[in-house]
Amino acid sequence: MTIDIHGHVTSPELFKRFPMPPSLADIDGMIEQKAALGIDLTIVGSPVGAGTMVPVPGLDNYAQPADQLDSFHEWVAETVREHADHLRGYVYVNPFAEDDSLARAAKRLAQDEFVGLIVNTSVRGEYLGSPRAEEFFALAAEADVPVLLHPPAEPVGAAAMHGHLGLIEHVVRPCDVTSGVASILFAGWLDRFPTLKLIVANAGGSLPLLREKLDLAQQRAGGPPNSGPPKPGTPQKPISANLSKLYVDTATPSRIALAAAAEVFGPAHLLFGTDSPPLTAPLHTTLDMVAGLDVTDEQKALITAGTARALFKLGGN
Repeated sequence: MTIDIHGHVTSPELFKRFPMPPSLADIDGMIEQKAALGIDLTIVGSPVGAGTMVPVPGLDNYAQPADQLDSFHEWVAETVREHADHLRGYVYVNPFAEDDSLARAAKRLAQDEFVGLIVNTSVRGEYLGSPRAEEFFALAAEADVPVLLHPPAEPVGAAAMHGHLGLIEHVVRPCDVTSGVASILFAGWLDRFPTLKLIVANAGGSLPLLREKLDLAQQRAGGPPNSGPPKPGTPQKPISANLSKLYVDTATPSRIALAAAAEVFGPAHLLFGTDSPPLTAPLHTTLDMVAGLDVTDEQKALITAGTARALFKLGGN
């Protein structure tokens, strides 16, 4: 059995309002296609809630009315119930929300259909290293559920690409993941909330290649801003040490990037994820890349299902 921790679905109602990749609507087709390859369970959600990742003039994905987001989550829950053998859901939330969104998300997590949270690595140009994210990280730690850190529809730097959707999707969004997670590390959230279970999309972006650079940045800045002074006589822990506390998915087309992620984060912190739907690349490609990793068979079993089963408390064998 293989568990895919990174998939997306969209309700028919949203298809009436926004342009969407057709694959997001074909839930039965997705399940059938994955099951044929031994991918029996997918954890699905939306990184924009009741919005869209496709640019729409004048649309602000973060200005969704509560009832609209509730309706979307009801649809996700119903969809998961209809396909209980093959689907589980993520609860979407704006980590900087100033209304009761966080409380609503906590209530959703009490439902069996939902097993984790999905948030953006930046919101309106602000990374989650911001002090304004404290209440969100406290919620995630208290709920004891994984958080999929996903790039936003409009990542930092998107405007500089002048509407080139290919560059925004395949270059700027992974860069948002890289910078956004670096800001989380330097904010000290993993030290403040040691039970956090953060999953970084896109195989960690460029973070596997920046391990030493993170430590240089730490030395230049004088240490993580929220970590406080080191105890007398004890060396300060390198910021890169917290990379091993993160989990990453396998959603990358690069064998080099995947191998680097396995080395830096460790095979036990690598989770099978395809970003499909909406990505329509052959699913067997990701399976083949995992099979080709220079790790033991036991570690491959953790990547394809074992770690996800434990992290999301899915039970079973």
